[in-house]
Amino acid sequence: MSSMKEQRAAGYLIAKIHQRSGRIFAKKLKEHNIQDINPAQGRILFALWQNNGLSIIKLSKETGLSKSTLTPMLDRLEKSGLIKRVHSTNDRRKILIFVTAKNKQLQSHYILVSKKMTEIFYKNFTNEERDQFEIYLQQLHNNLLEEETQKL
Repeated sequence: MSSMKEQRAAGYLIAKIHQRSGRIFAKKLKEHNIQDINPAQGRILFALWQNNGLSIIKLSKETGLSKSTLTPMLDRLEKSGLIKRVHSTNDRRKILIFVTAKNKQLQSHYILVSKKMTEIFYKNFTNEERDQFEIYLQQLHNNLLEEETQKL
């Protein structure tokens, strides 16, 4: 039996970091008068800013959100006038997601808030520590992705 000192707290710490950073990010969005979106919806918008016109399947892959989670979030973003759904000209069954002009106005403010969050995350880190930390995070993500996609 392992003692408490031998146990690692990565999962617990990641959950706490996720909760706290989400609250801080939401607060910073409000400070910049961004009230139409929450941090999770921001992930969707960020993916679309990088590659506008993604299918729902590709958007799901880019954001790590399941289609069942993504659909109601897209509904809300569309109702807010931040995205539009358009049938593909190549395949009418395929729906592509595009940002709107209203969304493009929001982009620069959202990116500013994201930069502030990055400054908070890396406060008191050296450049080398930042690089190494991101290597560790990527490895952790790869481990989880491998486990999630393993065939039974």
